[in-house]
Amino acid sequence: MTKKIIFSPDAPAAIGPYSQAVEVNGMLFVSGQIALAAFEAGVSIEDETEQVMKNLGHILASAGYTYQNVVKCTIFVKDMGHFAQINAVYGSFFSENFPARETVEVARLPKDVRVEISCIAHKS
Repeated sequence: MTKKIIFSPDAPAAIGPYSQAVEVNGMLFVSGQIALAAFEAGVSIEDETEQVMKNLGHILASAGYTYQNVVKCTIFVKDMGHFAQINAVYGSFFSENFPARETVEVARLPKDVRVEISCIAHKS
């Protein structure tokens, strides 16, 4: 097994002992992404979610993947009351053959942001 570490300068650097993403055997495992700068600027949950999805996109692109290669996402939210807004933005990044997904409300997220999303992508 060859493990390749993926880094995109267009996405936030890891804030701990982990990689933005790891590629193994045609599978890309992207760490949870947050939009700290957007959150700290006081933007809407839609804008925060959009930045999170763009961060994921930058990392996917750095490894030669697109949103269409995504097979699974995990969404962590601080308030499930924001589900509809998050879901609308999230859904706009996928045109068909949507990935599998779960959405989980949690008590707290890194840096107190409101949404964090991770994904797994596959390329033949």
